[in-house]
Amino acid sequence: MQSGLYVVGTPIGNLSDMSPRAIEVLQNADLIAAEDTRVFSKLAKHFDIKTKVVSCHEHNEREVVDSLVEKIKNGKAIATVSDAGMPGISDPGFRLVRAARGENVPVFMVPGPTAVISALVLSGFPTDRFTFCGFFDEKKVRDDNKIRHTIIYYESPNRIMDTIRVLANVMPERKIAIVREITKIHEETKIGYPADLINIEPPRGEIVIVIEPAPDKKMSDDEIAEIVNDIVAKSTKNAASELAQRTGISKKEAYKKLVNKK
Repeated sequence: MQSGLYVVGTPIGNLSDMSPRAIEVLQNADLIAAEDTRVFSKLAKHFDIKTKVVSCHEHNEREVVDSLVEKIKNGKAIATVSDAGMPGISDPGFRLVRAARGENVPVFMVPGPTAVISALVLSGFPTDRFTFCGFFDEKKVRDDNKIRHTIIYYESPNRIMDTIRVLANVMPERKIAIVREITKIHEETKIGYPADLINIEPPRGEIVIVIEPAPDKKMSDDEIAEIVNDIVAKSTKNAASELAQRTGISKKEAYKKLVNKK
């Protein structure tokens, strides 16, 4: 193999999605940098990969990248894998690729499945423009709502129901898709407005949330009035800003409606 860094995508659930090229690269590389060596050992055993493996995860990536890049500069072929999917997408790998680019060593892509794109396609929401925001963060969701095209989040099963309730408050007019266990036996996609999904059976497994673009048309006066009542009743701080975010009207117009309500 040519010396360089090989970024290798691995299955996100179904082992049949492992590509022949990915197997070949992992079998013939001089070294594999894996997010979790124990997780990778199962994949290695299944595909008869006997290459030496070292750990490269979020807690040690800063410390090991220099030595890995140095090995590549000395003629080694090194492959990097995450526990599942594409390294660097909410997984270790970004710093290693950046360091390799910084030293002008070759970087090769061995593509594979990624939950972000798979969930986006499964949702049926527009794919021409989308923003992946990583794991859902309640502190940032109001700013995220300013993104008017498709939004994608990762989420954990123990937080998903709270997240749906937050979305029902912040993005009530945008449909969401709860996509779980992609490529696995229990793969499932539920689509609806957040308020419609608040009482579903709590999803389990690996979860991706896809949010449709914000509607082009503004809400009716009656719809805005309902949200005004909700905001005033809760004595929400920065009420005009919240009303503007939730309805798509200007802050000036929102302020007038709140003043008239009072």
